[in-house]
Amino acid sequence: MAKQHTLSGIAEFARRHDPDRFLCALFAPAAQREALFALIAYNHELARAREAAKTPLIALMRLQWWREVVEHAAEGRPPRRHEVAAPLHAAVAAGAIDPADLLAMADAREIEAEEEGIPTREAFSAYLRGTAGGVAVAAGRLLGAPPSLLPALQQAGLAYGLAGVLRSVPALAGQGRCLLPLDALAEAGLTPEAVVQEPGAARPVVAALAEAGLAAQAAPRAALRRLGRSPIAAALPAVLARRDLRRLTRGPVAAGPRSFGDRLAVTLAGLTARI
Repeated sequence: MAKQHTLSGIAEFARRHDPDRFLCALFAPAAQREALFALIAYNHELARAREAAKTPLIALMRLQWWREVVEHAAEGRPPRRHEVAAPLHAAVAAGAIDPADLLAMADAREIEAEEEGIPTREAFSAYLRGTAGGVAVAAGRLLGAPPSLLPALQQAGLAYGLAGVLRSVPALAGQGRCLLPLDALAEAGLTPEAVVQEPGAARPVVAALAEAGLAAQAAPRAALRRLGRSPIAAALPAVLARRDLRRLTRGPVAAGPRSFGDRLAVTLAGLTARI
C-alpha cells in the first residue's frame, strides 16, 4: 500500500486558500516548500485585510499587524500566536524569505484601502507589481533564482495578479469594491459605482486590460526560459495567467475551480521547466 503523506498545517492552509499557488509550489524543491507555503499564506492574509475589514482604517491596522509579525521575526523576537504568523516567523528567522520583500508586499496593499480607488493604469500596474509581483520575487529569491531574472519574475507575477483582479470583478462587486483603474473606467464612460451595480458593464475594460497584459508578457516569458528547474515554481503562476488573460479577451470569466486543462498546463510546465 502506498504511504500517505499528511500536509503540514501551513501547507493545508495554502492549499485551501490559494490552490493555484499551492499547485505551483509542489514543483519547488522539497526543502524549500514549507517556507514557500508560508509566503503563500502570508500573501493570502494581506489580500483579505480589506475584505475582512469593515472600514479602510481597520484594513490598514491589519496590514500593520502583519508588518509587525515580519519585523518581530527579523529582530529575533518571539512569534505571535497565529497559524500563519508562526511558520512565517520561522521562515524569516531561517533566512529563507527576505523580510524586505514581505514588508513591500504589505505596503503595496495599502491602495486597496483607499476609498477613492486606483486612479490610473500606471498606479494599477504598480499595485500589481508590488502584490502578486512581490510574491513572485520573494518566491524567486527563496528558490535561488538568479537576481538578473527577478524583474522578469515580477512581471510574470504581475500578469497573474492582473488576471486575478479581472476574473474577480463580479466577486469584488459583491463586496461593494472595484479595483479597476479609474482612468480606464472613465474612458468607457464608467465609474466604480456603476461596476459594483452591474459588473458586466466592465466587460470592454476587462478585455482591453487583458489584451494589454498578454502583450506585455512576451519579454518576461522569453527571459524565464533561462530560469532552470529549481526556481521554476516561482514562475508557474504565469502559465495560469496566460490562459486566463486569453479567455478574458474573448468573453467573461468568473473566478472558480480550475479546469483539468489549467492544472495539466501547470504540471507540464513544471515537469519540463518551460514557461
